[in-house]
Amino acid sequence: MKHPIASRLAIVTLISLLPIAACAAEAASGKAAIDPPTLAADDLAKVGERIRQTGAQMRADLKEARARFDAQEAQRTLAAEQARRQASKAAAEQADRQRLATLRAQEAQQRQLEAERQVALAKANAQQEKLAAKERATQALKEARQSAGVGAFADSGQ
Repeated sequence: MKHPIASRLAIVTLISLLPIAACAAEAASGKAAIDPPTLAADDLAKVGERIRQTGAQMRADLKEARARFDAQEAQRTLAAEQARRQASKAAAEQADRQRLATLRAQEAQQRQLEAERQVALAKANAQQEKLAAKERATQALKEARQSAGVGAFADSGQ
């Protein structure tokens, strides 16, 4: 049983050393496994031109995006200003309605006070008229006693 385990261990060790051996063989031959591709001068010019075009396109796209952003920001600012003006106008209208309601309430209170004053004045006038009528009745009664000369009334001092 010990032999199969040892052989398996040896196989695993050899497999793990295989990449190291391959690198050493390449280094010994002086040649890399992958040679970088060589580019001609006109290929490099084409790549450079393509990079410049891409950069110019990116700058143009960025400029366009910035213009859209600025336009949206201006619209938001305009909408906010319009909302602020609308809110200010609504607040002013509310204040006017409140003042008008207060004024109407004061006028109604003044009318009520005037009506109460008129009622009190009418009661006072009625009271005065009642007293005046009583006074006239008393005066008429005195005159009637004096003119009749009759001692029918007990309190007549004659």
